[in-house]
Amino acid sequence: MILDDIKQLRKALETLKGEVDSLRGIFDVENLEKERERLKKFLSSEDVWEDKEKATEMKKRFSEVDKVLRTMRDFERELDDIGTGLTMLEEEDDNQLLSEMSARLKRFSGKIERESLKRYMDGEYDKGPALITISPGAGGTESQDWASMLFRMYIRYLEREGFEFKLISYQPAEEAGIKEATILVEEEYAYGYLSSESGVHRLIRISPFDASHRRHTSFAAVSVIPYIEMDIDVELDPGDLRVETFRASGPGGQHVNVTDSAVRITHIPTGIVVSCQNERSQHVNKAVAMNILKSKLHQIEMEEIEGRIDSMRDKRSVKFGSQIRTYTLHPYRLVKDHRTGVELTDTGEVLDGHISPFIEAYLKARSEKSK
Repeated sequence: MILDDIKQLRKALETLKGEVDSLRGIFDVENLEKERERLKKFLSSEDVWEDKEKATEMKKRFSEVDKVLRTMRDFERELDDIGTGLTMLEEEDDNQLLSEMSARLKRFSGKIERESLKRYMDGEYDKGPALITISPGAGGTESQDWASMLFRMYIRYLEREGFEFKLISYQPAEEAGIKEATILVEEEYAYGYLSSESGVHRLIRISPFDASHRRHTSFAAVSVIPYIEMDIDVELDPGDLRVETFRASGPGGQHVNVTDSAVRITHIPTGIVVSCQNERSQHVNKAVAMNILKSKLHQIEMEEIEGRIDSMRDKRSVKFGSQIRTYTLHPYRLVKDHRTGVELTDTGEVLDGHISPFIEAYLKARSEKSK
């Protein structure tokens, strides 16, 4: 029986080898290696910093090229290591080693898939960090509880993927759930991966808050925007800002520092409200909140230019017919993405952060549509 399993693993390994070869072509590794040498020579020259702007640009490009090449080298090494492990398995007939190699292949497959998705991320901000904001729709406690379920789903997704993130603000509701939560994802390509999650998410379930155990439909909005550093060209009149401090509150644990240093900034002309309560320093919280505000205002400006301002001003109606994805827990279990048609029946797994299939399908579909 173990020989049949080994054959399947060998077959899977050959498939992954083909995918790695495909990535080498997609990223044009041969030319990247030549470019890396040219950049290295340029950056090592004595007069490189005479033109600081060009030197900074070339240094950034060198880091990007070098990272791709190191990733490809790591993939090649992983293929060799797994191949060696399978050879050992054929000689030792070890069930524990079989289990370890199977798990390793699965993890490696996920790494390759994640890397391959980058070919679809060519937007201006796709390579950068992202801000995720989750807020409930109409419906009081039902929607607030649903928003907290989505909050947990994204936290679990980020943990699964190994993404670095901070909880910037968390506003619990009175009875259950949340009024709003904002997460800063500081991972490369964070916006590219997560921008697909922007939209209205619908939940259908038997309500835990209804004594009659009736079926309820709840809505929550997820907004994902690029997080842009302070050098962004957005002019702010201090007279347009209302800055307040308050005591942080949150789910506890490592997520939020419970201090009096939390900062809330309201941009009076647009009504945009941002807050940060992650850091212990009021000064740092204010700086982060200003970054978030500038990011949101910049995104609005970009949307106005593209004629899509309604989608960024959160005027999209959080109600039936506007959802991007429906999570049905009763009378059957199914999560369906209405943009791509992807359906998953393991709703527990999805709500525990297994949303990669939806993200992958959306990115591929968007790429096909833009051709």
